Amino acid sequence: MERRGSGAAGDGGRDGIRSGRGPRRLQGLVLLGTLLVLLLGGAAPASAHAALRGADPEDGSVLKSAPTHITLTFTESVGLLEDSFRVYSPDNRRIHLGEPRHADDASDTARAKLPGGLADGTYTVAWRVISADSHPVSGAFSFSIGKPSPTPPAAPADHAEHPVTKSLYDTGRYLAYTAAALLIGAAAFAALCRPPDTAPLRAPLLIGWWTLLTATAALLVLRAPYERGTSPATAFDPDAFTGALTGRPGLALLTRVALLLTAALLVPLLRHRTPRTRLAAGAALSVALALTWAAAEHASAGIQVPLAMTSSVLHLLAMACWLGGLTALLLTLHRAQTPPPLATVARFSRLAFASVTVLVVTGVYQSWRGLGSWTALLETTYGKTLTVKLAATLFLLLAAAMSRRWTALLARPATASAEAGQRVPELVGAPGSPPATGPVSPAPDGPDGPDAREGLHRRALRRSVLAEVVVAVLVLLVTTVLTGTLPARAEAEAAKAPEPQVAGLPGAEAFTIPYDAGTPGGRGTVQLTMDPGRVGENGLQAVVFDPRGALSFVPELRISFTLGAKDIGPIDAKVTDRGGYWATSDLNLPLEGTWTMKMTIRVSEVDQVSETRQVRISR
Repeated sequence: MERRGSGAAGDGGRDGIRSGRGPRRLQGLVLLGTLLVLLLGGAAPASAHAALRGADPEDGSVLKSAPTHITLTFTESVGLLEDSFRVYSPDNRRIHLGEPRHADDASDTARAKLPGGLADGTYTVAWRVISADSHPVSGAFSFSIGKPSPTPPAAPADHAEHPVTKSLYDTGRYLAYTAAALLIGAAAFAALCRPPDTAPLRAPLLIGWWTLLTATAALLVLRAPYERGTSPATAFDPDAFTGALTGRPGLALLTRVALLLTAALLVPLLRHRTPRTRLAAGAALSVALALTWAAAEHASAGIQVPLAMTSSVLHLLAMACWLGGLTALLLTLHRAQTPPPLATVARFSRLAFASVTVLVVTGVYQSWRGLGSWTALLETTYGKTLTVKLAATLFLLLAAAMSRRWTALLARPATASAEAGQRVPELVGAPGSPPATGPVSPAPDGPDGPDAREGLHRRALRRSVLAEVVVAVLVLLVTTVLTGTLPARAEAEAAKAPEPQVAGLPGAEAFTIPYDAGTPGGRGTVQLTMDPGRVGENGLQAVVFDPRGALSFVPELRISFTLGAKDIGPIDAKVTDRGGYWATSDLNLPLEGTWTMKMTIRVSEVDQVSETRQVRISR
């Protein structure tokens, strides 16, 4: 008597899944437990920001004599820019420094040489470096020589993060993660699960390839302004663009582009090769693509670099096989002309379980490097974001459990018929029917017939897989946010520094000014930041938002200052549009007092509105 198991993947027939309830329940419990360990253990793809651990001179310190260097120490290795340090004298003049270097060749330090003959007073230091995970980190602090100045100097605001550039760059990173999951997952599904009709998989493969290529190219273009905190309009500055391409993140992005182009050239050459050759080539390209993320992120720095990079690569590939494979399965269930045999679904179930197992191992290891302690789950931003990911993945687990249930229901008729020695036609008859002595005819169908039940189970399977895909997109989104969040371990190390890190420039003032031009679409707010808001040179930044809080691009924005008590002004701030972000770094307010700031917003060719605000300028 012939038995048909899940391993017999006949293309034209219907394969069953021979597994009892006990093994299925055991596998489900293992899946639940491993997912909980995975998520609670910090399962995001490798990410960490460098945090300032210490500064020499220390923030707020008063020195008897002028130092020869400024040295910063971070929680992990950092990359340096040409202007990683900006130092301002007590009279608001920028001091020329030596080229930034690593102190004593230690990659987690940054040092700049100060000129001799520095006068007494307070000096402001604004710094900006690139952390090992490719994210820029910046801050400021001050120190004094002899005695503090009555008027501390200020650094210009262009060292801060540019909101438009950051939004575009973060969007590109999310699209790149999603496209990689779609491309690698669809390819793995086609090669390992072997659906009889692969036509529906061409679309996700092409969409994944083009999206990943476009997102990577956009990240390359935005890399220089992202590192320097400038607007997207500065992306094609020759010196900045060349410098960004020679850094580790830029080289990783260039390598990713080269790999994608190589993959496109290899597809026609591999079309007539054996399946084993195609599988080997696809696996090699997938590993190489995953390495472009690991080489530019936290895994490439710190302790146990080879093990950390291996963990990062395996984590990304497992995520792609699981979440990208879900999309491929959904398209196969909905659009394939030949319904996939149950063996295809069973193979993906085993692939997904293996992927989760890999995620567990790599996630536990990454938790040791990133999370630091279980209490950090509720006490840090990193932990809270990880908790959100936990909740989203629990929904994903529920949807996966429903998919397994419907798959098991579809398999039961085939299993029962096969065990009875019956030849299983494409439309399975009633379970438990006696063996046929002649040609087998399909059982009559009806509202409760086997064909109707099979159709119901297949539709339910499609809906549950669709739910998995929707929640998987949310998990990817939260994961991208997690990669941009300071890990709890780094946050704890930074808190041990002798002096707290200064997040912004000294004395910065912020305003939120509403406006209403009285026309449709003519309402919103302007968020304006002024550094340092004191006598002398000031930086000014303004971002316009619509009533819903989204960025709004207005044709013109003008800001002026008037000191009526001294009959001075109006002084035009001369803010310029830097890609939807208005700014200037050379606004000079010569006297202290209460100035009247007038802001004019033009919302159309003929409509504009002016708002005023009193601003106190002190020494």
